[in-house]
Amino acid sequence: MIDLYENLSWLPPPAEDFAAQCKALGASSEADGTAIGLLATAAHDINQLTRLAKTIGTVKSRAGSLRPLTPFRLGILSNGTMDYFVTALIATAPRFGIALDVIATSFDQALQEAIDPSSDLRLANPDAVLVALDYRGFGLQATLGDKVRSTALVEAAMNQLDAICAGLRSSQAISIVQTVVPPSETLFGSLDATVSGTTRQMCEALNIAIRQRFTGGEALVFDSAALAETVGLARWHDPTQWALAKLPCSLSMIPLYADHLCRLIGALRGQSRRALVLDLDNTLWGGVIGDDGMNGITIGQGDATGEAYLALHRYALDLRQRGVVLAVSSKNDDEVARQPFREHPDMLLKEDHFAVFQANWSDKASNIEAIANALSLGLDALVFVDDNPAERALVRQKLPAVAVPEMPSDPALYVRTLAAAGYFEATTFSAEDRKRSAYYEGNARRLELQSGSGDLDSYLRSLKMSATFAPFDALSRNRITQLINKSNQFNLTTRRYTEAEVAALERDPNVFTLQVRLSDQFGDNGMICVVICRRADEAWMIDTWLMSCRVLKRRVEEAVLLQLADHANRHGIFELHAKYIPSGRNSMVKDHYAKLGFTAMNPHSATDGETEWRLRVADIARTDLPLEIKSFEMSGTAVGEISPV
Repeated sequence: MIDLYENLSWLPPPAEDFAAQCKALGASSEADGTAIGLLATAAHDINQLTRLAKTIGTVKSRAGSLRPLTPFRLGILSNGTMDYFVTALIATAPRFGIALDVIATSFDQALQEAIDPSSDLRLANPDAVLVALDYRGFGLQATLGDKVRSTALVEAAMNQLDAICAGLRSSQAISIVQTVVPPSETLFGSLDATVSGTTRQMCEALNIAIRQRFTGGEALVFDSAALAETVGLARWHDPTQWALAKLPCSLSMIPLYADHLCRLIGALRGQSRRALVLDLDNTLWGGVIGDDGMNGITIGQGDATGEAYLALHRYALDLRQRGVVLAVSSKNDDEVARQPFREHPDMLLKEDHFAVFQANWSDKASNIEAIANALSLGLDALVFVDDNPAERALVRQKLPAVAVPEMPSDPALYVRTLAAAGYFEATTFSAEDRKRSAYYEGNARRLELQSGSGDLDSYLRSLKMSATFAPFDALSRNRITQLINKSNQFNLTTRRYTEAEVAALERDPNVFTLQVRLSDQFGDNGMICVVICRRADEAWMIDTWLMSCRVLKRRVEEAVLLQLADHANRHGIFELHAKYIPSGRNSMVKDHYAKLGFTAMNPHSATDGETEWRLRVADIARTDLPLEIKSFEMSGTAVGEISPV
């Protein structure tokens, strides 16, 4: 099963005409980030990644952008040779919706590049910097039995990392600190990790400190040590390639390394998947329920195959617990498909664990589109798991944005394959994340209610919505930062801010901020909107306006505008100015300001779709909205209830 990781076996194999596709893309007169993303979604080896990276460079140099891929600038600090890694990262990033630029730095100059304001790295203004030093770069040489000396070496390594990250913070770059992969060779065998002063013991101590110090906020941890241990240290390290070229890992492991690092970068920009759509027959149980009946399907304890399917049930429930929403897409009669969930005593998954249950005879692609609509999610938020290769191929062809892992023939390997694919990579985990599946399940119930309502306004009033408005605060800062960096579709400018920058916005007297939460009769939707306004004389420039797609068409944006009007009046603000900056993924809001009554300031001179808007506060109409408003007072400390608008 090591080949699962080394060969990226959850991805489909490269197209037979891969080289020809690269050549055609390189010769094309248009920048096609979508085509590049599709080409990147295959299990390429290092040579193919190098070819694809060259193609990407050619396209970008000619077209200037790779829309709709999200741009991201990554610096790398290392004591190893990273050339192969750079090309692999550039070619892998489009798989996760990212157009990556890499700023390579001088060999073994990590601290100098980080702290010197005039260094090439600092001048390049990267979005993030990977700090990829190994045990040799930290000087973790054996000091056997000398606990004082070994502790001092670990502390010195942490001091070095602290200094690097402090230098990067001053440039507003996020630090991605890589854990240290220990060598495979030991001095004491099984005792190696417990003897003070062995390299393994110091690596483990350093990694514990890294994970504690650099998780969330201004730094993230890239756990390369855990990745190396997954495939095996002896397989990860190649002494020959280190001696010849100072390669930090085996050449064959670079595609895997690039995949894992690009997952993390994608998660930083909100590209992680949010929903798991499951087939039923031979996916959640063995056999075909329509043909074999309840007694003929295989699921449950005491049978190797039945227990393999149960393992997938447990994994799906664990994903749901951390906020991944579950859905079913099955070719079946609805009543027949639901029967095992209702009657089979060994089923762990139950009907109410699924936000959407689609069982009919329509094609899977159409059903998956319906599931995305029911959940108010983009197709790029979905992962579809099906044992049938024909169904997988159909969904990949018709819905290329949906992630469709290649599944092994042995159901005992389903969980390992799905976990290895890393579709649900996270950079943080909050109480709000745990509630996310409930949010989407509630959304599906709202749509059921809407289908039975006579008109939209009656439906909205029947929801009994309540919106709470408050300024940014320390308690919500982590979630606000998460939304700013993850929201892509309903996001007018897609500007990104670190947690420290969000904290600075809270203190800035020339900045007005809003966080908005929404609840209704089906439950709490959590934080669904973030707005940042910057003062310019007697106007507010709306720097950021983003909302959750879960609350589309519920007139929340009108309530937000009225809140802006109320607070603008109290601050002596007479106009609201705004921009729409297209990102390739936010076209759904290109008419947002027009719908709210703003006037276009540059309707004929807009370049690349960017538009500017203006609205006099006095011209904002007071309308009857189907929701209760709870707004904060001017002090920004108390939240008081006012009458519905």
